[in-house]
Amino acid sequence: MALLFVIRLRGRPDRAPEEEKALGLLRLHKTYHATLVPDTPSIRGMLEKTLNSAVTYGEIRRDVLVELLKKRGRIAGNKRLTLEYLKSIGYESFEALADALLEGRVKLDEVPGLKPVFRLRPPSGGFKGTIKKNFKAGGEAGYRGEAVNDLILRML
Repeated sequence: MALLFVIRLRGRPDRAPEEEKALGLLRLHKTYHATLVPDTPSIRGMLEKTLNSAVTYGEIRRDVLVELLKKRGRIAGNKRLTLEYLKSIGYESFEALADALLEGRVKLDEVPGLKPVFRLRPPSGGFKGTIKKNFKAGGEAGYRGEAVNDLILRML
């Protein structure tokens, strides 16, 4: 099962109530917050129908997920995710946790103590297009496939 990485690009103004509800269900309460969700038809439908203008998403690669966990993974108390903590909950390394997440053996919110939301910064170099248009139309929002990995690396 593939994982989708979803990043919120736009803030609260002009959001329909169903969009705010969907963003709340994904725990994307603020701009540049991101999360991992399973690539299921129901999640895809929610992203395409209600959130296409507020978020960008795509399939995450293993190496990018490892970097994301190292740099932006947080545990309770807003402390960094460390190798010692991973070993205490039964994972040998960041790579082992990334493999478990990608293979679907564990969900992000099932990892003890790990916060299910990644707080990113604006991308270095800025966005290439406007955040109001779809990625296919030269903007930044919506489905971007593998290109989401380049954006993630610029936002770490």
